[in-house]
Amino acid sequence: MPIELGDDSAVFANNEAPSSFVDMLGTAAYRCAAAAMRLGVFRALQQDALSIVSLAATVGADERGLRILTDALVGFGYLTESAGLYALTPLSSKWLVDSPYATVELFWQQVMFEMWDGIEESVRTGKPSVDFYAWLAARPETSRRFQSMLDSHAQMLATEMAPLIPVPPRPARLLDLGGGHGRYSTALCSLHPSLTATVLDYPSALGAGGPRVTMRPGDYLRDDLGTGYDVVLLFNVLHGHPASGNQALLARVADALAPGGVVAILEHGRDAPGPADVAFLRTFSLNLFHGQNGEVYAIDEITSWLTAFDQPTITRLRKSPTQYLITAVRQNR
Repeated sequence: MPIELGDDSAVFANNEAPSSFVDMLGTAAYRCAAAAMRLGVFRALQQDALSIVSLAATVGADERGLRILTDALVGFGYLTESAGLYALTPLSSKWLVDSPYATVELFWQQVMFEMWDGIEESVRTGKPSVDFYAWLAARPETSRRFQSMLDSHAQMLATEMAPLIPVPPRPARLLDLGGGHGRYSTALCSLHPSLTATVLDYPSALGAGGPRVTMRPGDYLRDDLGTGYDVVLLFNVLHGHPASGNQALLARVADALAPGGVVAILEHGRDAPGPADVAFLRTFSLNLFHGQNGEVYAIDEITSWLTAFDQPTITRLRKSPTQYLITAVRQNR
């Protein structure tokens, strides 16, 4: 919750006091909210305001420790307190109880307070000091949250993007690299009755599949991709690799496509409509570098890698304005 500075705002704006102190308080607020979520504090208060005695009994916590935490949450704007009863604020009620965003909040707090330990080593050496997917594999609940986030985001975007991807009217084949949940492939198969799809991803990421959507466990960086595909999807894939790796992958994708086949790329761009989006993209880019040796790339850099393809079509997405869909047709060779 942003700290309300009130009369102190000018002091920090004029650099008469260190504004990093406000950042410290914001970090503390975020950490306190995450602790409350894991303890079940917000869910316990979903129906009625409770005293500390009742709240502690409900969530199974020490009364004194919980009182100190909830008082901090009142100060940060996550809870209110009146006559000894604690209640949710509109922020907590809407976003941190049963909202899909609660999953996002829990995922990112674990990333920042656990995985980012040692991030300076990645910057110092130019190499990731942690393997993101190995880190996830060691934390099954966090891995489930991550996959749930990807699945929810794909559900939101699939119907917008499917009509933008050219698919031939004849029987056609699609290869979806790294699209474990299968949402995009399923949406395209629903739109094109003669299309069949294969999703290639790590076993832990693969969903159940569906009609005309086959799930194939594997590693798209090492496994043979096959040939003769009409469409290849690279959705939220390129940001996980260095530029040289992406150039090599796109060359392999070109070889996997039939003449006239289409590559469809979904990626964030570096530009964004507002300061909060810009801040998130730069945070996301640092996280990608630290855990995967990737980053958020400029769209014109991505299109410069499409040397085996004709001039691409670039569409900024309406439902997710920081992301772009890039489609390009493989050149006849």
